[in-house]
Amino acid sequence: MSARAWQAMSRFGLGRRGAEALPDDPMAWLAGQLEGKDPARALPARSTAEGLAAWREDIRRGNDGVSQSRIVFQEDVSGLLDYVAVTDVPFRERLAWFWANHFTVSQRRGAVVPLANAFLREAIRPHVTGRFVDMLQAVMRHPAMLLYLDNQDSAGPRSAAAEAAAPARRVGLNENLARECLELHTVTPASGYAQADVVQMALVLTGWGVMLRGDVPGVLFRRPQHEPGEKTVLGHRVPAGPEGLESALGFLARHPATLRNLSIKLVRHFVADDPPEPAVAKVERVLRETDGDLKAAALAVAGLPQAWEPQTKLRGPFDYVMAVVRAMDLPAGRRPSLRDSVAALGQAVMNAPLPNGWPDMARDWAGPEAVMRRVDFAWGIAGRGAALEPMAVAEQALGPLLGEVTRGEMMRAGSRREALALLFAGPEFQRR
Repeated sequence: MSARAWQAMSRFGLGRRGAEALPDDPMAWLAGQLEGKDPARALPARSTAEGLAAWREDIRRGNDGVSQSRIVFQEDVSGLLDYVAVTDVPFRERLAWFWANHFTVSQRRGAVVPLANAFLREAIRPHVTGRFVDMLQAVMRHPAMLLYLDNQDSAGPRSAAAEAAAPARRVGLNENLARECLELHTVTPASGYAQADVVQMALVLTGWGVMLRGDVPGVLFRRPQHEPGEKTVLGHRVPAGPEGLESALGFLARHPATLRNLSIKLVRHFVADDPPEPAVAKVERVLRETDGDLKAAALAVAGLPQAWEPQTKLRGPFDYVMAVVRAMDLPAGRRPSLRDSVAALGQAVMNAPLPNGWPDMARDWAGPEAVMRRVDFAWGIAGRGAALEPMAVAEQALGPLLGEVTRGEMMRAGSRREALALLFAGPEFQRR
C-alpha cells in the first residue's frame, strides 16, 4: 500500500482509526467525504433557540442553581467529540473545525456557552462544501456571533432608538463585530481599509441582535436601532435596512483580499506554516473562478504537490488527541474525557482566548511546557492500552511513516505501556 494512503489519513484527516480500511485512491477518498450531507448534523443536540432558552433561564435564576447553559454545552460537546473520534469523514470534520476557528466564537463570553455547538452545527456545517458568501451570511446573523462581539445593543447615532433615549441612557455604536469581520473574517488590513470603513460597517450592522422573549428566541432585526441612510464600505455603496447587510457581506466575501486571506489560511492549515506562494495562488484562483466554492478550494488544497510532503505540520492539541484515540480505537467507555484531554493540552474546545481563534503554527504549540503536557498525556492514555500490541498500533497508524528511531525505541521498551507512550510522544505522531 502506498504511503499516500497513510498520508491522506494523517494530513487531511484525523489519523487512521485502528485497522480501518486504507483508501486505494486517496484523492477519491477525500473527494467522497465532501459529497452529500454532513453526518454530524444528524447528531442529537440543542438548537440555537434551545440554547438561548437555557441562557434566558440562567439570567432569570441568577446564581441560584446549576447553570443550564453549562449543561447544554457539556452534553452537546461530549457527544460531538465522541463522534469525531470515530467519524468516517475526517476530512470533512477537519474542514468544519477549520472554518469554526476562522469564525471564532468563544464560551469565554457567557452567552455563547449554550450556543457554541449550535453555531458550528447551523452556521458552519451546512456551508463547508458550499460558497463562502453563504457561510459568511449565516455566521454574521447567528446569535452566537452577534452576542460574542457585542452587536446586540449597538445603535446608530441617528437611529430612532438613539434619538428617543435620554442622553444618560443612550446606547452607542459598537464596532467590535464590524472590526473583526473586516480584519479577520474577510479582507484583512492588506485590503487597505480605514477606520472609516470599520465605522460604516458597524452602522450597517446596527439593528441586528437577539430576541430572548417568546417561545422561539433567536436573531432579530430591530429597525429602531438601525442607522438610517446609505453607507459606504471600501467604496461599495450599501443600502439602509436589513438588506444592507446582505449587500455588504456579498461584496466582502468576493473581494480579492478576502480570497487571498482564505487561501493563505487553508494552505497554512493543511500544508505548511509558511505557505508556498504557488500553492496559495492556485487555491486563490480556484476561489475566484468558482465564486468562493469551498469544496472546490478544499480539493484544490488536497491536490497540491506540497500537501503530500510528509510531516510538515505539527498537530494542534485537538488533532493530536483525536489521532491518538483513533489509533488506539478504544470504545467510548474506555476513553478519557476528550474535552478535558484537549483542554489539558491548552486548546479548550470552543474556548479560544481571542476572536482570531487558535493559532495554526508549530511555534505556538511546541514550547517546553506544551511538549511536557503531551508526554504526560501519552503516558496516561497508554495505560489504557494494556490489551494492545504496540507495534501493531504503530504499523496500523503510521505504516511507512514510522521512523526507524521510534521503532527501535519501542522495541527496547520495558513494557507495553512504555512502548505505546514512546509511540504517541514520538515525532511521527506529533506531526501530520
